[in-house]
Amino acid sequence: MIIKRELFFESAKANRTLHIWLPDNYYETQERFPVMYFFDGHNLFLDEDATYGKSWGLKAFLESWEKPMIVVGIECSHEGSGRLTEYCPYKTNGGFLGYIDGKGDATVHWMVNTLKPMIDRDYRTYSFREATGIGGSSMGGLMSLFAGIKYNQYFSKAVCVSSAIGFCRNQLLRDIAETSLDGDTRFYLSWGEKEAGSANGGDPAYDTYSARCNREMAGRLEEKRVLTRVFFQKDGGHNEASWEKQLPEFMNYLWLDR
Repeated sequence: MIIKRELFFESAKANRTLHIWLPDNYYETQERFPVMYFFDGHNLFLDEDATYGKSWGLKAFLESWEKPMIVVGIECSHEGSGRLTEYCPYKTNGGFLGYIDGKGDATVHWMVNTLKPMIDRDYRTYSFREATGIGGSSMGGLMSLFAGIKYNQYFSKAVCVSSAIGFCRNQLLRDIAETSLDGDTRFYLSWGEKEAGSANGGDPAYDTYSARCNREMAGRLEEKRVLTRVFFQKDGGHNEASWEKQLPEFMNYLWLDR
C-alpha cells in the first residue's frame, strides 16, 4: 500500500510530499522491516504521479518480490531550478547548466536528522544502517552516491542509476579519498547505452564519458574495501522505463546476494 504525507523541509521552507510504500500485510503483523529511501518519490510507484507519465513500476515489483520492506520516496521541488539546487551536493559549475548553488548536503542532513527519525518513530522499521539504503536516478543518483559516501554511518546500500556525476567528479573523488567507509557497504552504479554519448567507434560499456566516470568511481570505492556493482544497460536510456528494467538487478544485489 502507498501512503502520502507531508513533511516540512527546513532548507526550502516548504513541505515535501512523501510517497511511502508499506508491505500489504503491514497492519496484520508486528514484524519490522528494512527501509529504502529514494529521491524523486513521485516517479517511483504510479504512472499517474510520474512527471512524464511513466513511473519506475516499483509498486508492481515490490508486490511480487520476495523481501518485504518499507520504501520512502521524497518528492523534489517542482519550482524553477529547485530540484537542481536540492539534488546537487556541491556548489559547482554544471557545464551547460551553468553555476549550481548546490544544497544537497542540507537535503541529506534533513533526511537523516528529520525524515529518518520520523519514519523510525511512526513505522515498524529496523533503524540500523545495515537495514537502510538510499537510491535515485540522474541527479538523484548523484545524491545517492554522495549520501552513501558522506553519510555512510546511516546508509549501507546506495543505488546510483544514470547518475549525473560528471560535473561533480573531482568533488566526489575527493570525498571518497577523505572519508572512512564501512566495509559492509554496497554501491550499484549504472548507465544506459543510449544516454552514454558517442563512443567514437569504441565500446559504450567502456569508452564513453559515462562509462569512464562510473567505472572510476567504482574503482576508487573498491579501494576503500566496499562492494560495488557496475551495470551497463544495453539499449538503456535516461528514463523511467529503462530504470524499471534494472529493479531486479539492484534490489537483488543490495538485499539478497550474499
